[in-house]
Amino acid sequence: MKLFGKILAAVVCAAFIMAAAPYALAEEAVTTQSKKIIIDTESGETEKELLSDSIPAWAAGEPSVPANADAIEIGGKSAVLIELSSGQVLYEKNPHERLPIASVTKIMTMLLIMEAVDSGLITLNDNVTCSSFAASMGGSQIWLEPGEIMTVDDLLKAIAVVSANDACVMMAEYICGSMEGFVQKMNERAAELGMHNTLFKECTGLDDTAYSSAYDVALMSRELMKHKQVTKYTTIWMDTLRNGESQLVNTNKLIRFYQGATGLKTGTTSKAGHNLSATAERNGMGLAAVILGCKTSDERFGGARKLLDYGFANYSVYTPKVEEGSLKPVKVLRGVEPAVDSVMDELQPLLIKKGQEKGITQSLTLAGDLEAPVYKGQVIGELVLMIEGNVAAKYDVYAAKDVPRLGFFQAFIRIFLALIS
Repeated sequence: MKLFGKILAAVVCAAFIMAAAPYALAEEAVTTQSKKIIIDTESGETEKELLSDSIPAWAAGEPSVPANADAIEIGGKSAVLIELSSGQVLYEKNPHERLPIASVTKIMTMLLIMEAVDSGLITLNDNVTCSSFAASMGGSQIWLEPGEIMTVDDLLKAIAVVSANDACVMMAEYICGSMEGFVQKMNERAAELGMHNTLFKECTGLDDTAYSSAYDVALMSRELMKHKQVTKYTTIWMDTLRNGESQLVNTNKLIRFYQGATGLKTGTTSKAGHNLSATAERNGMGLAAVILGCKTSDERFGGARKLLDYGFANYSVYTPKVEEGSLKPVKVLRGVEPAVDSVMDELQPLLIKKGQEKGITQSLTLAGDLEAPVYKGQVIGELVLMIEGNVAAKYDVYAAKDVPRLGFFQAFIRIFLALIS
């Protein structure tokens, strides 16, 4: 009887669980459906298109890569391809033409935010309160309410992923006190970077009377990518805010469909057209492809893919190495010490054409001797890198420390000790 009772109890429990399961599933479905999906509304992409698992035509198939940049055929009014470590231009098409760039403007906004974080002015955990002005921004947004509090970390995510204008203004006010002060800082930073064909008028890209150029966008993209932490945000495909209540979907389809993509920013308005600064890294080499004024979204992504494919297929980076023991001390004449150690800065990678690495030679030359005084950081030698007989790069060798000149008394003591020994 006890056994029969246990079996009966198990049957009743199983029946109850099976009956309750559909209700639990229904509740989960309601929760999922109630989650607000936020996308960049200025991009021209629909929610359905962004969430589709279909591979776009521009991303399908093996790339057909020309060996010469002149053979690249892309749309858009202007374009530039650069290698990030050196800044060397690998392809250009009307690189300095002044054009509206829409939300690509936010690259400079993110740069100033990252510089504020890395300098210690602000932290990613800081809480920021939304002003009524920031909440009033139109276009792409995360629907911030006046008085709503959000961390710098979440605001940066919102800017990078869904191009949130309200989040941009919140951060501008937090860093500089006002958007006007922040925009002044944007233009000052642009001048420092050599962006001679750029004028920012606000921090979101909504004002189409502002302008930049493909080359200038590449310059600020390169500077932003020096802050490695930014890729935590620019490589997000989908994420959430507000404890999962708001779902973010990135407009930059390269993040989904291009190997090694690291960012960076799309931008679209009716006047500016479809714009993109696309960054990617493979085998230690980073590239930035900027394309402006495209007629369609596919034209910008397809053009960026062609540029990136060309760069990765034809170029690589070579980092010189100095053999251990090659940097020997250099003799110092009439110094308080007989020699000074030689040192070098970290050797920067060199951009080369693929296949050239076999023809690379290097020679290290150090001074035979030095006359005191010697100063720390004084150039005392040189490393020369040659590719197929041509000088490709030069790297200075420095004195590791100061070596003062001998005084009369010090010289007397040294001579005296030498005589009696």
